[in-house]
Amino acid sequence: MKAVILSAGEGSRMRPLTLTKPKTMLPVIGKPIIQHNIEALKECGIFDILLIVSYKEEIVKDYFGDGKKFGVNISYKTQKEYAGTADAISYSKGFVEEDFIVLNGDIILDKELIKDITEDYNQNSPDTLMVLKEVDDPSDFGVVEIEDNLIKNVVEKPEKDKAPSNLINTGIYIFSKDIFEKIDKTKKSPRGEYEITDSLSLQIIDKKIVRGFLTNKEWIDVGRPWELIEINEIMLKDIQREIKGEIERGATIHGNIFLDEGSIIRSGVYIQGSVYIGKNCDIGPNCYIRGNTYVGDNVKVGNAVEIKNSIIMENTNVNHLSYVGDSVIGSNCNLGAGTNIANLRFDDKPVKIMIKGEKINSGRRKMGSIIGDNVKTGINSSFTPGVTVGFNTFIGPHVLLDEDVESNKIVLLNQPKIVINNKDKTDKED
Repeated sequence: MKAVILSAGEGSRMRPLTLTKPKTMLPVIGKPIIQHNIEALKECGIFDILLIVSYKEEIVKDYFGDGKKFGVNISYKTQKEYAGTADAISYSKGFVEEDFIVLNGDIILDKELIKDITEDYNQNSPDTLMVLKEVDDPSDFGVVEIEDNLIKNVVEKPEKDKAPSNLINTGIYIFSKDIFEKIDKTKKSPRGEYEITDSLSLQIIDKKIVRGFLTNKEWIDVGRPWELIEINEIMLKDIQREIKGEIERGATIHGNIFLDEGSIIRSGVYIQGSVYIGKNCDIGPNCYIRGNTYVGDNVKVGNAVEIKNSIIMENTNVNHLSYVGDSVIGSNCNLGAGTNIANLRFDDKPVKIMIKGEKINSGRRKMGSIIGDNVKTGINSSFTPGVTVGFNTFIGPHVLLDEDVESNKIVLLNQPKIVINNKDKTDKED
């Protein structure tokens, strides 16, 4: 069996993190999200993989190449326009000869799930197998109506009290080649896209067998910035202690920590795991790294810094006397001395974050800032909870940032000053 991974979209709900890289290339414990899926397929004996790409596709291609260094064979097809999931899958027509598995590149799943569904598919031989998951609130997903394990209908993002069930479509499928015939007959939806769920509806009308597979294995959709924090929280719990770099005398380590080669933890550093620190990092001295923190390659964390439950991407500096709480900091950033990124509202309510022009409740009581790539902050700048900052933006010294800032901006404090002539006073005292 071959596999197709959909990785064409930008991930606009993940802005500003995706303004400079595809969502599937955002890091989760040292690897892009999509790499976790490629490794899951490989462990289940699926080595021939097609990536459907488009947005900033050169980043994906440069990283994975032909897949040889990852132990798989990777091919690419470029989706010419964002015309829906069915359109994206249609690009695999010349790649597959028989049944094939399809999954979105922006999910994290249990490797055992791939084994489970291939076994079920081989045993029951449906025309399509769709993986289902039970959730409390299905309103953000395609919701499935099912009878005797057969899909009867899929309703896209219904209102919570009008959903036919609490079983959602995870975006993981196994298809027979019949799906291409149905995709060719699929018409554009009201959203102006070719929806794969409409193609499945044509299969159902044609009396094809569309089987639902309900799983209790781990499946996480990484769609919004705080979900990137949450998936790192979940996966960091499973890391084992592994020290490839150097830990100086006087550093204190509690819990599990992964320290990659070329990195140093200096004296006086206090770490409460689980913590992941990438290659060639310089941590300390005398700083505090708290649990569920991910630090990418070539990161410098200075003296008397505290970092809690955050993601610090590669080539970023967090300079002395700074605090970063429950935040995502992009690549190539520089946080000036005394930068404070707050993570708790005065009223103790969940923090809201702007997503595609709408304030969305993150559901998190502790939530800091989302900062894009190449952002620089001046000394003693401060950020209120839930603020987002676009890429290539400079925040000046002493600025209190309480609203979002777009990319390519400079924010400076306009502060009146009073200058008093001190010489007259000195002369009088003499």
